[in-house]
Amino acid sequence: MLKTFRIGGVHPPENKLSAGEKIQVLPVPEQVIIPLSQHIGAPATPVVQKGDQVKAGQLIAQAGGFVSANIHSSVSGTVVAIDNVTDAAGLSKPAITIKVEGDEWMPEIDRSAKIEHNITLSKEEIVKAIAAAGIVGMGGATFPTQVKLTPPPGSKAEVLIINGVECEPYLTADHRIMLERAEEIIVGVRILMKAIGVDRAVIGIENNKPDAIRRLQKIATKETLGIEICPLKLKYPQGGEKQLIQATINRAVPSGALPIAVGAVVQNVGTALAVYEAVIKRKPLIERVVTVTGKSVKHPGNYLCRIGTPISKLIEAAGGMPEDTAKVIGGGPMMGRTMVNIDSPILKGTSGVLLINEQEAVRRPMRNCIRCSKCVSVCPMGLEPYLLMKLSQFNLLERMEEEKVMDCIECGSCSFTCPSDRPLLDYIRLGKGRTGAMIRNRKK
Repeated sequence: MLKTFRIGGVHPPENKLSAGEKIQVLPVPEQVIIPLSQHIGAPATPVVQKGDQVKAGQLIAQAGGFVSANIHSSVSGTVVAIDNVTDAAGLSKPAITIKVEGDEWMPEIDRSAKIEHNITLSKEEIVKAIAAAGIVGMGGATFPTQVKLTPPPGSKAEVLIINGVECEPYLTADHRIMLERAEEIIVGVRILMKAIGVDRAVIGIENNKPDAIRRLQKIATKETLGIEICPLKLKYPQGGEKQLIQATINRAVPSGALPIAVGAVVQNVGTALAVYEAVIKRKPLIERVVTVTGKSVKHPGNYLCRIGTPISKLIEAAGGMPEDTAKVIGGGPMMGRTMVNIDSPILKGTSGVLLINEQEAVRRPMRNCIRCSKCVSVCPMGLEPYLLMKLSQFNLLERMEEEKVMDCIECGSCSFTCPSDRPLLDYIRLGKGRTGAMIRNRKK
């Protein structure tokens, strides 16, 4: 029997339209916009000035604190602006704009380096290299990787869990890198194992990717010890950290606690690949694979693109914007967010660009709650979404805190299953944001 997590979950239509499309390299754009905050934590601080010449892989902004990440130029050219730009959500954020001139890389980056299975660096050197390269969680959370690899005093890692689930509908970027870059991923996993001092790793992959499971099993069996490929039952949101930990090693992370509380460190397969490139090739995180998809998209595909590339360029590569497009979503349909500016850049955490057509985008009118409790039964965190929505409507933040709204992973299972079409997640997100601000103010 396939493993999975125990509480809640749904199975939305998969719509993996681009699963069979090999990764294509997107041409370098004429200009890139590289935001200073592409990660959880403090924004990076610029170390270049307007008019400076930069190369691909050059440090252009330094981590602004312990929880922060370095930012590197993804292209070679001239810095033409260091100013606020409008992001995908329509908000003004600081960024560095670079006009592309050729494609010259920093000399220390060895893009042709052969795959090396013998990891000679110490754990301290590995963490230092990862921090220098600006690696963050590539699954979308964008937590600085070096911070995850340095557990707080008194905590001890026992197992590394690699997230190859990609349970979000439509997205296939992780699937493709598992097929096309499997050996590098396995080396990246071994590097991460050494960094946290464990001799066991589990790679969780949902069973709708049998080709990726076979590919990684073959390499893990041949080249490594201590790495297990764990096929999982199809159930959303299995890619959530707590859900994946329970599914793979049957440990429950307590409310408010981090995975390290049960001896686990979780990283995405894309992060493992980026770690491999940082340590073996000395290549910073300056490009990533992004899925561009949608039922009306002419050529759904997976594209390797430089960080800072305008989203509009990816849409052009996939055949252009379909006439019936109603929404452009960053990420997948369950947890992704609507974009209002498609000239905004691809970020380190951009896993997909989803073009929703008019038929799919129609929101049915909200009706009264019928007390069916379906939202409760599917919540993977054991919360009561109908109650949290009501508390959010009335701004009862203290009560929301009591009802553990901060445990919500914003997966959208509640809204997906609601027969009355109530926008549960929208209200819960609003209330969670206000509750978080209240808690932070209390601590000051």
